[in-house]
Amino acid sequence: MQRTSKVQRLRARTFPSMGTVVSLTVASTAPAETAVDEVESAVEVVEGIFAQLELTFSLYRAGSEASRLDRGELTLAHASESMQELYAEASEWRLATEGAFTAERPDGGLDLSGIVKAHAMREAALSLRALGLRDWCVNAGGDVLVSGSPDPGHSAQEAKEPWLAGIVDPLDRQALLGAFPLESMSALATSGSAERGEHIWAVGSNRPEFAQVSVAASDIVTADVLATAIVAGGAGALDRAVERWGVEVLAVRRDGTLLSTPGFRKAA
Repeated sequence: MQRTSKVQRLRARTFPSMGTVVSLTVASTAPAETAVDEVESAVEVVEGIFAQLELTFSLYRAGSEASRLDRGELTLAHASESMQELYAEASEWRLATEGAFTAERPDGGLDLSGIVKAHAMREAALSLRALGLRDWCVNAGGDVLVSGSPDPGHSAQEAKEPWLAGIVDPLDRQALLGAFPLESMSALATSGSAERGEHIWAVGSNRPEFAQVSVAASDIVTADVLATAIVAGGAGALDRAVERWGVEVLAVRRDGTLLSTPGFRKAA
């Protein structure tokens, strides 16, 4: 029997937030007008989530709750529920990573920027599913979270193509080190100094061993936190992350040599 094919469409929208560009791509087999309405509604919801969290957590906004905490005008005990919950989550990660990930700057100030973007992506995923969308990709400054496939038109019995997350070479921003297929591990996050300069505090006084670390995991917060922890903690943190969380890792040393787990070697 000849298969009845459906026309599939990828539609993307972008918006600036949290000092980077966020994109939402939705794959759909719906008629063109319906597909446009789907992506427009979805991006409005996702942009709203990012905007609200940026208003609360940005240290670049003088009137944000995070800035008031930083200046000592507000204590954590009197902060909003969302601030307290994200601080608690960051503190749990600090313990789990033996201090390699921390929300406290070297000067003692509180900085949740290392986890808030991934949190926004996690909240966006919940809203996209609530909208009934199954096949989509959210990319926030190179950190990627996906659902389903970019090719959803096939039947349930047929293998679907996975979303592919490209990883930029930190020593040549015009080149890719490779593309990782996001399937059971639906999230990939990359941390390092190539994009934003030195902004990760290494454990101890040494310069970070890795120029860039990419982590694939089943959720975006785990991927993002562990990518930062491995940059800060070096090879020891990498070994602990792989052993404890079973994540896939691609790490680039400052001389350009690579360390990779089997999943990344298979994808190469």
